[in-house]
Amino acid sequence: MKIVIIDYGLGNLRSIEKALQYVGADVEISKEASVLDGADALVLPGVGAFRDAMMHFSTLERVVKDAVDDGKPLLGICLGMQMLTSESEEGGMHKGIDIIPGRVIRFPTSELKVPHMGWNSLIIKKDIPLLKGIDDGSFVYFVHSFHVDTEEKYEAALCDYGRMFPAVITNESGNVIGTQFHPEKSGITGLRMLRNFVENYGP
Repeated sequence: MKIVIIDYGLGNLRSIEKALQYVGADVEISKEASVLDGADALVLPGVGAFRDAMMHFSTLERVVKDAVDDGKPLLGICLGMQMLTSESEEGGMHKGIDIIPGRVIRFPTSELKVPHMGWNSLIIKKDIPLLKGIDDGSFVYFVHSFHVDTEEKYEAALCDYGRMFPAVITNESGNVIGTQFHPEKSGITGLRMLRNFVENYGP
């Protein structure tokens, strides 16, 4: 399976590259449309601010949306998951890729320690291929100050941090998945998810 990690100038690309290689994927990091077109699946990582990410990503947005429309699998990680939604209120209101309807909102700093950082457990809501063999209550690693607010039908797993928020989302056709946590930093559980992505979403 040929996976292309989308290089739009933000994100820890090497850690997810190494994790995917570890679980048996043929991985390339690229920002070239022709390379993205030739991939079996795409990964959209992200670290930093939503507005900056979307500005850097703008030249590739159409390429990625066309790939998704053609049924190509896409995995968004952390900020990459948030970018899949319609809009974010981070730093003012900014449009997302709008593949999965929803809005990115901030955790209430008056009630919670922000960012939400460290290990927390999953509440699995849907049996999707990414979560095959993952037990309810499994711990994964989070680092984020904002979270997605979306309809229940797009939620595959939740997490409780003073409030319930989506930890895994998916579109209705199932080829687009987002994880708010970092699977590449989530030990055996995260590696199992990445192996599931390689084995269950490819051609």
